[in-house]
Amino acid sequence: MKKVEAIIRPFKLDEVKIALVNAGIVGMTVSEVRGFGRQKGQTERYRGSEYTVEFLQKLKLEIVIDDDQVESVVDKIVAAARTGEIGDGKIFVSPVDEIIRIRTGEKDLEAV
Repeated sequence: MKKVEAIIRPFKLDEVKIALVNAGIVGMTVSEVRGFGRQKGQTERYRGSEYTVEFLQKLKLEIVIDDDQVESVVDKIVAAARTGEIGDGKIFVSPVDEIIRIRTGEKDLEAV
């Protein structure tokens, strides 16, 4: 099993969600996060004063899937979240050793 974490632009959430649901993904966790990368924040103007927003708002999606779904899920996220501009985000794929559903005690793929 793998955990796919994707950091995306907030306005791309609906497109990514629709693409993943159409690919058969039945669940995901979405968190509001703030950070920066190469984009290094942005300069904004408020009441005539310029200021720098160092940490930009993004969304973090977390999806746990079977190993054979990873390539398809990553491709769907990239296609739906890409704008072609700096700051589109990142995708991280990491192994998951075990999953346990608290309510039933089911383990691994049955718990997803």
